[in-house]
Amino acid sequence: MGVVACGALAGHVRDIAGRRGWAVEVYPLAPLLHNRPAAIAAAVEAVIEEVGDRHRRLAVAYADCGTYGALDEVCGRRGLVRLRGEHCYDVFAGRDVRELTEQEPGTFFLTDYLVRTFRRSVVAELGLDRYPGLRDAYFAHYRRVVWLAQRPTPDLRARAVRAAAALGLPLLVREVGDAGLERGLEELVNPYPGTAEPGEAVSGDLVEQGS
Repeated sequence: MGVVACGALAGHVRDIAGRRGWAVEVYPLAPLLHNRPAAIAAAVEAVIEEVGDRHRRLAVAYADCGTYGALDEVCGRRGLVRLRGEHCYDVFAGRDVRELTEQEPGTFFLTDYLVRTFRRSVVAELGLDRYPGLRDAYFAHYRRVVWLAQRPTPDLRARAVRAAAALGLPLLVREVGDAGLERGLEELVNPYPGTAEPGEAVSGDLVEQGS
């Protein structure tokens, strides 16, 4: 089975597939597409075209991620399924995200990937390194940062603290793990519980292609 994956999720997909013994080949897209969601659907479809009939089944490890239905249109036309949810935060911690947002609508969420790549994914992409004054314009209505931690380590904790400080906001850490993503992937790998196609959902290696 092939999985076209958000680059920010590809490492987690690899880890989960490895421990579950799923024979999956993952095709990661550039993580920074999240900053240009209008380009996600076309990028996913381009990979689908490139992969062709290499796999019996293909699935998409993306939530909607700001495509406003464009990704669903591609998946529907191609007969594919994607992860449930509106964004990566939903995939990792749907109920927690809703509760946290209800408590404080001005919440800026981080995942492990965003903590690890904060300077490139947020600071540089928003131009805050070149124009620090933009911070107050971009984040004027945010009141806190919430790190939805998959695998918190001392290094990632220190990075999360620095990220929140860079935005001038307090940090809340919510350890959510990757169980939500695992459940979503299970639906993609084996959409009919109790059955499995030959050569799929069995022991094997997941090979990550690209960067």
